[in-house]
Amino acid sequence: MNKLKLLIALLFTSTIMMAQKGKDVNVLMVLSSHEALGNTGKTTGFYLSEATHAYEVFEKAGYKIDFVSPEGGKAPVDGFDLEDEVNKRYWEDKTFQRAINNTKTPAEIASKKYDVIYYAGGHGTMWDFPNNEALAKKAAEIYELNGIIGAVCHGPSGLVNIKLSNGQYLVEGKQVSAFTNQEEIAVELEDVVPFSLENILLERGATIVKGADWAEKVSVDSRLVTGQNPASAHKVATEIVALINAK
Repeated sequence: MNKLKLLIALLFTSTIMMAQKGKDVNVLMVLSSHEALGNTGKTTGFYLSEATHAYEVFEKAGYKIDFVSPEGGKAPVDGFDLEDEVNKRYWEDKTFQRAINNTKTPAEIASKKYDVIYYAGGHGTMWDFPNNEALAKKAAEIYELNGIIGAVCHGPSGLVNIKLSNGQYLVEGKQVSAFTNQEEIAVELEDVVPFSLENILLERGATIVKGADWAEKVSVDSRLVTGQNPASAHKVATEIVALINAK
């Protein structure tokens, strides 16, 4: 009986410690502010499932999640699919809605607060992530404070111009998974996006790690976690949680 009581006490203590650990983790989720899909006349923005599927993982881990976008305010949504149960649940969640409609600007972000910065994808990111110096600086600061950088699908467009304090590109010499040229061709947007994400990552010195088109593929290289496409968002987040737990 005493052994059973001790086991229960240990499990209870462990649960409390894990919950407390989760509460101490702060995630900064980056969404696109860009709505125009090139000159097509169509709209874009951040891809909903790439935010919601990661958000679910972080929320279950007990993390606090803030949202930022290049321009702040309401972030435009792409990939609006409410047949996706996770999308539907969070789309109907007032807290989530309030967050994506009132994103912070980079100037409002204190880098030292965050343990993780996660870039959700969506074609909008291809226009407003790469050359946003303020966001790149915040990401570099978080990383160099021993933080984790995550990105999925087109989200790695936010990584291409991040430079560390030694002048080296963040992705140089690292394994990266991101939306591939073949997948861009498959959605017939290779001539609409302003550049090839795969090619520019290669130019920055990254090693591109690919899976099959549309299949889950995630690369973990130290504190950089990247995913190839929408199917990879959940796995990117779970790998980030694993890194946090291993610290």
